[in-house]
Amino acid sequence: MTAPRRPSQLQPDPDWSSDSFPLLPLPRALEERPAVPTLDIPTHVQRDRTLRVKIIDACGLTCTFCHNEGTPVAVDNRSQVLGNFLTLGKSGRASIYAATNGADFLPAPMVADAEFETVLGLLRDGLALDELHLTGGEPTLHPAVAKLTRIAAGQGFEIGMTSNGERGAAVLEDCAEAGLTRVNFSIFGTTPDELAQVQHDRYRNVGLATKKIDALQASIAACVKLGIKASANIVVLDHSHAERVHRLLDEYAPELSVRLLNSLDHGQESIDAIHRILLERGAVAEARYVTAGVSGARTSYRLPDGRQVLFKQIRPVRLPDTCTGCRFNNGRDCHEGFYGVRLYRDRAGRYLVGVCIQRMDLCMPVEQFLDSPLRGEILRLRELEYSQLVARVAG
Repeated sequence: MTAPRRPSQLQPDPDWSSDSFPLLPLPRALEERPAVPTLDIPTHVQRDRTLRVKIIDACGLTCTFCHNEGTPVAVDNRSQVLGNFLTLGKSGRASIYAATNGADFLPAPMVADAEFETVLGLLRDGLALDELHLTGGEPTLHPAVAKLTRIAAGQGFEIGMTSNGERGAAVLEDCAEAGLTRVNFSIFGTTPDELAQVQHDRYRNVGLATKKIDALQASIAACVKLGIKASANIVVLDHSHAERVHRLLDEYAPELSVRLLNSLDHGQESIDAIHRILLERGAVAEARYVTAGVSGARTSYRLPDGRQVLFKQIRPVRLPDTCTGCRFNNGRDCHEGFYGVRLYRDRAGRYLVGVCIQRMDLCMPVEQFLDSPLRGEILRLRELEYSQLVARVAG
């Protein structure tokens, strides 16, 4: 691949009008009094400046609900016609949108070389980014994860990672030295039985799940020892999942902050269950955080023992031009809204930018993206929503 050329314009277009974009809603906690009072806490608004980078497709888990960052599972689709991908193959791994999202490439591992460095620099400048989040697959399985981290840090990014902890104990020290500052651990079960229940039937093995949980706990311990900020993501479907949350809070290191995610499929039942769990733990709301230009928002709570718990929710944020007319653009079918920009590498060595895991047909090569209207659309949305939200919070 030829190194991408720099875009001719790296700043938002100056001639946009606020009439072009509707005022986007704040998270539910800003609109209604939930079970845990939050009306008198401060609200912080920040611009989205994060790039999610899928560095590897491999993963040692077979979670049945995995979206795999929108890409097909490479090992299961190598013989498939491009664009005609399987959501579930012989490996047992899932990519739930692969058959419907229009993906036309297979993911390949990122390479820690000069081209990777160049691409990161171009996207940093083209989108005014300063945070980078390593994803997969499972990032700790990448043999050069520390080198990739060092390259990204050298380009001025603050580095985070989403991980199931599979190989963290072996690589996190090198990653911390290279610039990794935080890890979000995805916790799909706090006991072997719980984890086994969300795996493919062929791998629904309590013995294997025990080893995976041991690896997760070792990775969390490594973060605590190394001073890497660690948090746990756990989805709460309804109140039957309360025991799982309480066990996590009781048994895992107090340095681990916990992020409770509501299930979009379970609607208000999921939200009510999280509020009830927070009340059961004696949680006190501290602050709200809203990220302008993307769908992420969260409310921070503090437990009596000092541990932080975050309630993360998805706002219905859409790209005003790109999302118009999309078949998923409704309150039922669009699962994460515009969540931010993602970077992929395909088997031909091309670096691709994506904006939606349900619409992978929107992916385009980096150089094309940087000169496209989509780049300006993202920047304008970010700045407009930031000004609207700041004004709204100020009253």
